[in-house]
Amino acid sequence: MSANPPGTPPRTLADQLRSWSDERLGNLLRDRPDLATPAPHDSAQLASRAATRSSLLRALDGLTRLELSVLDAQVVASQTTYDELVSLVHADPAAVRAATDRLVDLALTWESPSGLRPLTGVAEVLRGGAAAGVSGLRPVTGHGPHPAALRERIDRLTPAARSMLEHLTDHGGEGTTGAARTPGRPEDATTPVEELLAHGLLTPRGQGVVHLPGEVGLALRGGRTTTAAVDDVPAVPTSERDPALVDRLAAGAAFDAVRRVELLLDHWGLAPPGVLRTGGLAVRDLKAASIELHVTPAEAGLLVEIAHEAGLLAESTDTDGEAVWLPTDTYDAWSTGAPAVRWAALGRAWLESPRLAGLVGTRDPAGKTWNALAPDLSSTFAAEARRMALEELAVLPPGATLAAGTGTPAVVARVAWRRPRRPPSRADMVAWALAEAAALGVTGYDGISSAGRLLLAGDLDGAAGALAPLLPEPVDHVLVQADLTAVAPGPLEPALARTLHLLADVESRGGATVYRFAPTSVRRAFDAGWSAAEVHEFLASVSRTPLPQPLTYLVDDVARTFGTLRVGHAEAFLRADDEGALTELLHHPKASTLGLRRLAPTVLVSTVPVDVLLPRLREMGSAPVVEAPDGTVRIARRDLQRARTPRHRRPPAVRTAREAATVTAVVTAIRAGDRASASRPSRPADATSPSDALAALRQAVEASATVLIGYVDNHGSSSERLVDPLRVEGGQLTAHDHRSDDTRTFAVHRITTVRPVAGRT
Repeated sequence: MSANPPGTPPRTLADQLRSWSDERLGNLLRDRPDLATPAPHDSAQLASRAATRSSLLRALDGLTRLELSVLDAQVVASQTTYDELVSLVHADPAAVRAATDRLVDLALTWESPSGLRPLTGVAEVLRGGAAAGVSGLRPVTGHGPHPAALRERIDRLTPAARSMLEHLTDHGGEGTTGAARTPGRPEDATTPVEELLAHGLLTPRGQGVVHLPGEVGLALRGGRTTTAAVDDVPAVPTSERDPALVDRLAAGAAFDAVRRVELLLDHWGLAPPGVLRTGGLAVRDLKAASIELHVTPAEAGLLVEIAHEAGLLAESTDTDGEAVWLPTDTYDAWSTGAPAVRWAALGRAWLESPRLAGLVGTRDPAGKTWNALAPDLSSTFAAEARRMALEELAVLPPGATLAAGTGTPAVVARVAWRRPRRPPSRADMVAWALAEAAALGVTGYDGISSAGRLLLAGDLDGAAGALAPLLPEPVDHVLVQADLTAVAPGPLEPALARTLHLLADVESRGGATVYRFAPTSVRRAFDAGWSAAEVHEFLASVSRTPLPQPLTYLVDDVARTFGTLRVGHAEAFLRADDEGALTELLHHPKASTLGLRRLAPTVLVSTVPVDVLLPRLREMGSAPVVEAPDGTVRIARRDLQRARTPRHRRPPAVRTAREAATVTAVVTAIRAGDRASASRPSRPADATSPSDALAALRQAVEASATVLIGYVDNHGSSSERLVDPLRVEGGQLTAHDHRSDDTRTFAVHRITTVRPVAGRT
């Protein structure tokens, strides 16, 4: 889109915005969404909002190194043309023109009657960010010697003076001189500083401070703002792989991620972990989850964070009113879907998440460990870094994967070129994104999969469709072995996997998952309300091999000992028909903390509450059951617990249509405001409302116009001041006051009117 529309150049940025088509104005609001909330009244207020420091910071953070350098060159040149910019920026002329067009489309630059001009606040924001590609040169004044004369003076410098000049140029153009004087002739100089002052290459600013004029810096760098090319994008070294291999490896990781999320949330539905007082998941609970899933704590933290972002996990309260992490009602719907569809939902949540799962388990600057699900473990830049890392893989042809050892640093360097400003941790975010993408099955062999490409493009149905044929078909049986193990020859159906997970412990995973039966695992089924007959019947129905006698004996032995020890309320009492069992328990090495005391040969009492006593007895190898007040055995089946899905975590509908409708509505509102403004009398009108006053002041800043303001001072006295606005920031107007002939600040909330002064610009 051309940045030079036909006709007379606009006098202000607001005029330029009024001349744009609805499509172009809508693109601006999409690229700078903070300008659309709340909807501006008209183009004048939109221009005012675009010039605020906070909005400029966001906009500059989204620029590439080339675009920042072009914008920096405009700041150095103050007002310039396309041809002058091409000569100033060390880059391909076509690239400079394209970058300039984008800066105009972003309303960071506008076409004033005297040439291309950056917004007034850009210079301050640009200098405040440590961005590669920003020259650090001061704006040229236009009153210094000719560039050829400056180059001649530079060529006559001694090596020490030239070295100092280069140092000042590369470090902001300001320095202190101490007691240095300004000699009349260069040959009278006794120090490098005096030599530079004598040649007029430094400008004294008082109190020993000197500035390097922008013209000098440009001359030293051969007429350009930078010595290195700013359009040189780092290359990514690659190696070739069969695309089918990439897709298959990614599909395996995708299936594992879905299965592990399901296993973890099923487990937490029965035994939810608590919520820390500061929010988040305790380290011990994360470690337990990693053991349960056979993954590292870092990988478990990633899955927990994604489940939370997908709306499958939320904070709630258990039956005792304690804060816990529970699966949500959305999880129940998610778990019934096809594995590929479930993966697409997890992938979308990960891609859009602001969470920094890569920090889980590390320590903050104060030495405190970052917990999973901690409220502060997020960044507004995380989703962008994640998407940009995948985009670098997506531009490679299918089968092109990152070269081992050098590919990841190259992707980090390319993203740094595309976003050289904030935050400093972006390199870490990109590296985390690549590692997380591999763990989730978005990539394989460090190359993006076919499903990953579609996920990145926002086509969830297409991503699920590309992944589905590569996933293994679930099986409905196991092979029970004589060594008390069961082998699942493939991924089990979800319901079967949940039940088997209750009866047995996972011993190993891989192409075939191995489950081991043990007294503790079988006891879990009895604790959940199963009978021995139900266990035998279930195992016989799912095993393709005859049940071995050792497993039958194991189930019967656990059933025989189950409930021989009964627990009731005293604080708690224990009774058993077998006196020896109670004697053995009383003298157990770990029984010292239970506060046990014998009341009768078959009765013990404990000082520990029942809800604490039961799990401790089970840890010691006993199989107690709770006795009701009437002496009967009470076996309570643990019910699945669920949290309500928080509203902001519910799976979003397609956002594109909603965002497009919002942008269209804002454009309509701005156009209506412009028509209302145009219908008012043509004479200069006073801006009396706070929003109108701010817009008028910022418009005067951009147009270098003079305005008459009504002002109420601290004593309540009203007056009118003729001023040249210089800057509006932080509720303060900085302006040149014609009455006092100096620069003053005015509190914006004390300005009652702002009236343009005709003929004074």
